[in-house]
Amino acid sequence: MSPAPPAIEATALTKTYGSGDRAVPVLRGIDLHVPPGTVFALLGPNGAGKTTAVRILTTLTTPDTGTARVAGHDIRTGRREVRRAISLTGQFAAVDETQTGAENLRMMARLAGLPRPEARAKATELLARFGLTEAGDRLVRTYSGGMRRRVDLAAGLVGDPEVIFLDEPTTGLDPRSRQEMWQVVRDLTAQGTTVFLTTQYLEEADQLADHIAVLHEGVIAAEGSPSALKSLVAGHRLDATVTTQEAYLHLSPSATHHSPETLTLGFPTDGTASNVRDLLDELDPNRTELAAFTLRTATLDDVFLALTNPSQPKGPNRPKEGLTHV
Repeated sequence: MSPAPPAIEATALTKTYGSGDRAVPVLRGIDLHVPPGTVFALLGPNGAGKTTAVRILTTLTTPDTGTARVAGHDIRTGRREVRRAISLTGQFAAVDETQTGAENLRMMARLAGLPRPEARAKATELLARFGLTEAGDRLVRTYSGGMRRRVDLAAGLVGDPEVIFLDEPTTGLDPRSRQEMWQVVRDLTAQGTTVFLTTQYLEEADQLADHIAVLHEGVIAAEGSPSALKSLVAGHRLDATVTTQEAYLHLSPSATHHSPETLTLGFPTDGTASNVRDLLDELDPNRTELAAFTLRTATLDDVFLALTNPSQPKGPNRPKEGLTHV
């Protein structure tokens, strides 16, 4: 059997805002490939181009060059088909606070073209699916932040979309509400839905994503599974506490993690005894500048900080097996 076509596929997308001396290139030719039924996370600092990429893939913005297909439809020639096949949930819940949760969902179902009885049944189904049945007849303005986000996401599922775009869906939520949203995302992919996620919470991407791409200054700096990306910073990190401010400044340029308040710097290592010994000798050959060290497993924070360092070179993303890194 031939493999299923990708849920999202983009090639060499570019986008520049402004012109002449005021031109600002936001995307510099990115490629994306998202298999169906998976969670794809797009990470990057503010201004990296994440929102522009989402707007292009959801047909809200036209790219300058490049091509993309979402749910099998071309974003230029099949905009209507793309929009019917997707759902977009922004950073803030777009629900009517003067209506109840059930009324919001019935309204969205009616706008999607469902007859009144089917709209009522769909609303009841989604309230149950998102754990909101008991709160369904309460005004949304009485809901917690997490409940509002769940209603917002439920509203986006009225049309049974193939692909869901979640733009920083847990911004401002407390830890419990964030955990609840994570479970909702897991349930969606378990049912075959594709989720395209942007987030500022690296733990969120680590918990949810099957594949992650790090966007840096308009290009994909690296992509792969969470474990593959962590291998870019050698799998482990040696956190060394130095003895003086002068030692901190001397060693700081080669570190991937910085904690000036404790004079602690982090350095990538593969975690083996020989590599750790060599690293310690390299950092402190005279054995006078390091006060203590600890060894810890690398995190996506380490990957993110290393790849989005201002000195990180830019270039086109070229795929390698299991991992892309430029």
